[in-house]
Amino acid sequence: MSRPATLPTPAELRRAILLHLRRNGGCSTDAIAVALGSSRTGVAQQLRGLESAGLVAKSPEHHGVGRPRNLYDVTPEAQGLFPSNYEGLAGGLLAAILEVGGDRLMEDVFAARRRQAEATLRRRLDESLPPNATPMERVAALARLQDEQGYLAEAVSDADGVRLVQHNCAVHDVARNLPVACAAELELFRGLLGPGLVREQHIGSGDRCCAYRIDAAAGA
Repeated sequence: MSRPATLPTPAELRRAILLHLRRNGGCSTDAIAVALGSSRTGVAQQLRGLESAGLVAKSPEHHGVGRPRNLYDVTPEAQGLFPSNYEGLAGGLLAAILEVGGDRLMEDVFAARRRQAEATLRRRLDESLPPNATPMERVAALARLQDEQGYLAEAVSDADGVRLVQHNCAVHDVARNLPVACAAELELFRGLLGPGLVREQHIGSGDRCCAYRIDAAAGA
């Protein structure tokens, strides 16, 4: 006697529905159920949930006499649920830049990116801090912004000054192959926190974190 097939969980069924619609375009509830070997009731229930979440949308299709049937398809909002290769694209673009223009062009590209990042971060810092913010307040605010980008950042204060500590490098693969990336980050933080900022620890050099210190007497 054969064992019954294991029923998919709701999450597995939702994933299967999204993948089927991504591959095949607009489909009816019946067509999806047949293609996935699932019950029409189960598929309809998951489609309602996906529609409420804005991940699928339905449109009527007239087919002869009678009520039109609904065809479902993924929405642009669902794109983030599918595989992506942004890291591969970024690596390929950087390799192409290096091939086309060499080290000089690569330095120019990272300098431009640094200027863009500095303008964005400076605006956000100015929006969240008073004009007379202390160095600790400014570093803490910057740490929060860097933490949003995956750097596991924090602000630390001791007798030697204030430190911005990043426990993770969110662009490690790029920085490992292109030292100019780390140089650009150092200049970025100097632009935001003052020219006296010093990098004391560096993940790229084998340390557990990247740590930047502002001298207690220098300010930001």
